[in-house]
Amino acid sequence: MVVVDLFCGCGGMSKGFELAGHNVVAGMDNWDKALDVYRANFSHPVIKSDLSDVDSSVRAVTQFEPEMIIGGPPCQDFSSAGKRNEDNGRGNLTVSYAKIIAEVHPEWFVMENVARIVKTNKLTEAKGIFKEAGYGMTQYVLDASLCGVPQARKRFFMIGKLGEEDGFMLPFIEKNLAEKPLTMAEYFGDTIDFEYYYRHPRSYIRRGIFSIYEPSPTIRGVNRPMPKGYKLHSGDPVSSLDGIRPLTTEERSRVQTFPEGFIFLGNKTDKEQMIGNAVPVNLARFVGRAINEYIQYKDEGLSPSKKIEHVSYDDYWSRHGAQLALFDPDRNKLKRH
Repeated sequence: MVVVDLFCGCGGMSKGFELAGHNVVAGMDNWDKALDVYRANFSHPVIKSDLSDVDSSVRAVTQFEPEMIIGGPPCQDFSSAGKRNEDNGRGNLTVSYAKIIAEVHPEWFVMENVARIVKTNKLTEAKGIFKEAGYGMTQYVLDASLCGVPQARKRFFMIGKLGEEDGFMLPFIEKNLAEKPLTMAEYFGDTIDFEYYYRHPRSYIRRGIFSIYEPSPTIRGVNRPMPKGYKLHSGDPVSSLDGIRPLTTEERSRVQTFPEGFIFLGNKTDKEQMIGNAVPVNLARFVGRAINEYIQYKDEGLSPSKKIEHVSYDDYWSRHGAQLALFDPDRNKLKRH
């Protein structure tokens, strides 16, 4: 399916849909540094665009004749990380996204955002625009750790299709969710040589030490060092801080399931932000493959019986690594620095 990615960032959603078999033909965003990274990793056009300008965005998108538009309008105004400000901030881009969809009128759309968007007026407004344009919608808050990502990251997805009933995608989503969360140890296997690491808590009443035998906490757009005075929390799974460190930038990109060989440009702050803001590649791939199953069901009258396969890190790279880069297997190891 021909796909255009709006608010594409550095390309997590594009890469996931590509791996699901879709033909992503263009990406659009307004952040130059993320566009540089996107451009370094994809051969199709990437366009700097102010997507709050609906008319010019519609003209830019229409030239690619997309069958599906995907995108994650910036979510900071809906995020629990800060004070919610949906009416005066970038929450308005959710409505702009809906207006672009309604004007271009692709057969499909996918919208991603933080889970808190379900409580906002902007989502209600966007849904009204989609409904008036003729789309049936399925909305779902997905836990990435049940979708092939070793990370406890909950994200809202809305999938729309012209002429369908609301909820049409639910069977194709729910039957493919894993039975239990994917841990870092299960995903990375023996390419990891540490057991515990630090992730800065939003409040010191929360723990800051995590184990690879659980999903990673949400990868955020900042990566702070462990304070010298950090004191063990009752929930920390260690008795000593010896050797404990935060994940590196590269390790965080792997937890976001970016592939080996994916190029990140810019300074450390820029890289951390674009990695944390991205849709995890395997989460996007999960959604893209669920859409494929629906299409197969409708076109061929078949309902695939097998669940989507959640591959390990080793299996994933044995299948896909060669197409992305020639690399020494030792480079895959997530080592202490």
